[in-house]
Amino acid sequence: MQNVFHGLGIALITPFKEDCSIDYDALVNLVNYHLDNGADFFCILATTGEAPCLTHEEKNELTAVIKRVVNGRVPILKYCGGNNTAAVVEEIKTTDWSGIDGILSICPYYNKPSQEGLYQHFKAIAQASSLPVVLYNVPGRVGVNMTAETTVRIASEFTNVVAIKEASGNLEQVDEIIKNKPKHFEVISGDDALTFPMIASGAVGVISVIGNALPKEFSRMIRLEFNGEYEPARKIHHQFTELYKLLFVDGNPAGCKALLSDMGMIKNVLRLPLVPTRIETKQKMNEILKGMRI
Repeated sequence: MQNVFHGLGIALITPFKEDCSIDYDALVNLVNYHLDNGADFFCILATTGEAPCLTHEEKNELTAVIKRVVNGRVPILKYCGGNNTAAVVEEIKTTDWSGIDGILSICPYYNKPSQEGLYQHFKAIAQASSLPVVLYNVPGRVGVNMTAETTVRIASEFTNVVAIKEASGNLEQVDEIIKNKPKHFEVISGDDALTFPMIASGAVGVISVIGNALPKEFSRMIRLEFNGEYEPARKIHHQFTELYKLLFVDGNPAGCKALLSDMGMIKNVLRLPLVPTRIETKQKMNEILKGMRI
């Protein structure tokens, strides 16, 4: 199997109406907006999509709507993970994966397994999946870091494990994975702020939060860098430096939902325990965008 998740991946938000029900009209408009402005693939029903606060039925309906709108134009990576290995394996076996191009699966959270536990967890997932698997390492959320050694071990033993969304924030670890990985396995940035240096080191793209609101600008940076035009790409990267921080200061996806709300694309509504970003944060983001003439 090969990794088809290259370039700008949108970590798609879930738009809600004022009553917190899903706004499917806004969702359709968002997906088309991303497709028209540089999105290379979608990552759905993960953290940025507020998946922990969605019902099983809502997840199925969201998946169906997204698949219908995308209609095969770009790949779709769908989240399926958790901290109960047997439950994740059962979900993989019983889910209808038609129209989905890969599975994103996170390191188990809360129970903090050892490196051997991480290996065994992803071994079970790889053996259960008929689709390509993308690992997701995000120690800031799950409480444990999957080392480069463990990542390369998994990638080397299971050819359907095709990539990792690496969000450790550790560029040395990223470099070690890229240096030692098997040929079929690739690295995807899981951190907007580190996308520029990670692509320079050999990453093949990003699963992006900022891309929800600014896909055209962020995809331009990535394409310039892929073409070896590092100076103009670096200029775009530095324009976003403060915005990267502000997007996450009040939690994700509060920041990008505030931007999309100001653009008139969604209501600024999140499901508890998440709440909208603070007014002062929103004002700072708007000032940056005005300065960039966006």
